[in-house]
Formats: sequence, structure tokens, C-alpha cells
Amino acid sequence: MGMFCYQCQETAAGKGCTVRGVCGKTEEVAHLQDVLIYVVKGISELVFKSGWKTSPEEDREVLTSLFMTITNANFDALAIEGQIGKMVAIRDKLSAGIAPGRKYHRAVFFRAVSREDMLAMAAEAGVLTEENEDIRSLRAMITYGIKGMAAYAEHAANLGKEDPEIYSFIYEALAATLDETLAADELTALVLKTGEYGVKTMALLDNANTSRYGNPEITEVDIGVRSNPAILISGHDLVDLEQLLEQTAGTGVDVYTHGEMLPAHYYPAFKKYPHFAGNYGNAWWQQLTEFESFHGPVLFTTNCIVPPRSEEVRKRIFTTGAAGYPGCTHIPADPDGKKNFSVLINLAKTLPVPVELEKGTITGGFAHNQVAVLADKIVAAVKSGTIKQFYVMAGCDGRMKSREYYTEFARKLPADTIILTAGCAKYRYNKLSLGNIGGIPRVLDAGQCNDSYSLVVTALTLKDAFGLDDINKLPIIYNIAWYEQKAVIVLLALLYLGIKNIHLGPSLPGFLSAGVARILVEKFGIAGIDAADADITRFTALSR
Repeated sequence: MGMFCYQCQETAAGKGCTVRGVCGKTEEVAHLQDVLIYVVKGISELVFKSGWKTSPEEDREVLTSLFMTITNANFDALAIEGQIGKMVAIRDKLSAGIAPGRKYHRAVFFRAVSREDMLAMAAEAGVLTEENEDIRSLRAMITYGIKGMAAYAEHAANLGKEDPEIYSFIYEALAATLDETLAADELTALVLKTGEYGVKTMALLDNANTSRYGNPEITEVDIGVRSNPAILISGHDLVDLEQLLEQTAGTGVDVYTHGEMLPAHYYPAFKKYPHFAGNYGNAWWQQLTEFESFHGPVLFTTNCIVPPRSEEVRKRIFTTGAAGYPGCTHIPADPDGKKNFSVLINLAKTLPVPVELEKGTITGGFAHNQVAVLADKIVAAVKSGTIKQFYVMAGCDGRMKSREYYTEFARKLPADTIILTAGCAKYRYNKLSLGNIGGIPRVLDAGQCNDSYSLVVTALTLKDAFGLDDINKLPIIYNIAWYEQKAVIVLLALLYLGIKNIHLGPSLPGFLSAGVARILVEKFGIAGIDAADADITRFTALSR
């Protein structure tokens, strides 16, 4: 049986990758990822049906297992095989106490000792084992939402913030995807409940980040380069960045952010490091050329890896956490969560300094706390007619030419509109000269993809400021770009919060069946995108 994967926006023909992932993962890696999720679902059924308590260490391994299967996170078959072995051991320990005669899913019992054993299970672990398209689609939405939730929960846990209710729901939801008795309406309800826990998880991570590093502040980030050797850090995990900055202090090695790590510059705690130099490059998919010109070591703390084209670049790529790529050195954590980055620091000292790609600065730091400070000014601008509309353009960037839509859309928006953004989608327009309205920049960047939660808090703040009884009465248009599973949990969170008429692009998910898509359209007003000019004409007419 060949692979089948349709969890990302770039999946082949918008339907599914069947030979090799567009992301670059091999058929073997795809099968192993399916089996890893299958084992985690088996564990979830054991926990949910039996009411057994897992240990904190087991909960963290579940998060890591889910995170490893997110698009562009881990391409290393050996690492995934090792994680399957860990999870099978946890599963088998739990299943030892099963009462005779009680019925459990096959995922609880299958044998998996060797890689051959694991690959033999791929046929029944994949999504296509369910023939009913709507049931398959709803299970996929739940599973992918849980993957995104697990990524955010792991970041929060790394900062010492955990919520037992979130773990309990993960087990409940994944167990439900094995339950053959659940009908479409029951699974639909669980999709929205997944959104509810997505909100809880993003709020937990927001609290974890701000309690440790302070509330993001309006910050100008340098996009040029200095004359020192340097390390480039990509991904999302701020604890990894903190440890890297601590270990590079006084070494003569600068640290630059890439992709989704850009918003780290907005946190007060990181501004004390003079060698925290700036941001290098753009969104994740441009790394193939940008890593070549950077010259120094690159640390991937999470997903967004693109398979490197040259051996020279591969030797400079290091991974940690859930990330992995064959042939790249992986930096593990010790039992206390500490990581030793000395190999990167020593390598950086031997390599040329980065080649400058551009000069100037980009401004960000407009998370909910900062926007709350500006709320009176924003409300006054809306009431006076200086600001007519807000556009939430959060989400992901990607390689497809169709994503040029977002640059064109932002460039052509009327000058009396504000863009609220989070995630790497901002790279499509955050370097455009869009100006400001009364000192308020027309692009307000809240941060990483998980900070889409911050945009919701901002919307709720504005709702209260205007005395409205419904968030959908605000002059806000949601024009969101998606790519992978963290965007899925953000979307489900928005639906749970009652936000309607979201436009999702550049294409609707391949895992949406016709029946499920119809539900989203009828109940929530979900829609795709058109040409930029046509969409702007349609959207601006809504609140003018």
C-alpha cells in the first residue's frame, strides 16, 4: 500500500500525496508517522475507557509523538521508529491491567518490535481505512486539530505550564477517532470541543510566554547583518532560544531569528542580550537559498524544515525537540530540560559571517496587551471614520504561487484599513510600505501562529470598547491563510468562539469532504478566496 497524506495545504493536487510528500517526506516516513499516531490513539483509548492515570512523563511523550508528525517537523525514520518503540512500551504497560473480555480497538494490541512490524501496520493505521468520507473527514479534523494543540501544549510545558484537563481531552478526542459507533453529528460536536480546548491551550501558552518573558512590546527589528559569526534559530520554542542566548553570551557569536522565531524580539526579556542581532530572511519556505547565504549553523527548534539541497547546508543544520532530519545532528535535553549548544557555538566561530540580504527594520509586538494600551486611540479612529475596517490576515505562508494573492491583497487594501496578523503569513506583506493611520501602523503583528489567540483577545477588547453584544458585529474581516495542523487548531478555535464568515485560503483543506464542507458553509459561513481585487470590492462593501 502506498502512502496517503493530506494534512497540509500543499498536498498533491489538493487531494493527497501518494508517492512522496510535497513536504519531502518519504513513503516510509509517512507510514511510520501513521503508525505512531495509531499507537497514541491506542493509548488514548486505554486511558479514556479505563480511567487510568498517566504519569507526567507519559503525557509529555504523547505531546512529542503528536508534534513529531506535524508537517515539516521530523523526517528522520530512525527517530520516529524510536518514538514508536517508546509509545508501544507505554501502551503495553497500560494494557497489562485490562480486564478479560473487555473490548478494545486493535490499536491497543498490535505487535511492534521491529521496523518491519511497524510498517506492516501502516495499512490499517492510515486515514483511508474509513470508507465513509464524512466520518473520515471529521476524524481527520479532530486528529489534525489535536496535533496542533499538542504543539502548543508542549511549548507551554517547556515553560512549566501544564493543564491536566488538556491532556484528558487529548485522550478523549483521539479515543473517539477509533470509536466506530460515533455518528457524524457526534463527531461534529467533538470538532467544536477540540476548538474549545484549542482556546484553552493557546491561552495557557500565552500565559506561559508572558509570565516568563514579559508582555510583547512595540519593537523595531533589524533585518540587516553585523560583522560577527552567527547562529540562526528557526521554529517556535522560546525556551530553546533563551538557552541559546545564555550560552552564546560573551562568545562573540551573534544570534539571528528566522521565520516564526521573529516575534521573540518583541519580548522584553530577550532585549537584554546585545548579541541578539535581528531577523534574517523570510518565511520558512525560502530557507533553501537563505541558509546558503547565512553561512552559520542553523537550529530548528520545531517544524518548518525544508529538506536541504546540499550536504554543506545539511552539516550546518541542527535539530532539537520534536524536530529531526536524517544526517543532521540532534541536540537532546537532559532530564532537567537543559540543552548543550556548544557544538553550534564552536562551529559558528569557524564559519564566515552572514551575507546581507536586505537592510532596514520591521515593526511588531502588537499582542493583546499592547493593543489594549492603544484601544482608546483605535476606538476613536474608528468612530471618527479614520479607520474603516480591520482585516485579520493571520496564518501560514507557503510555496505556492497562489499565495502571491496575500501580497496583492494587502497592497491594494484601502488606506483606511488595518491588518491584524500573526504567524508566518505576515512575510507576504510585513515589508511593504503601507504606512500608518494617525501613528497606528497599518500592519499590527501579534506574533507567532499561536498568537492568533491574541488577535481574538484583541477583537473581544474592541467588542467591549464599542459596547457590542456580538464579536461578528465588529468591522473585522477574517481572511486567513493556512498550511499545517497548527493552523487547523487555530481555525477550530475561531469557530468555537463563534466567529463567522471566515475566508480560508489559498485553497480549502483536502481533508474536507463535500458533506463536512457543506456544514462549515451553512453553519459558520466558511468560504474560500477569489481574485484579490474582487475580494477587496466585496469585503469593503460590508461595513461602509
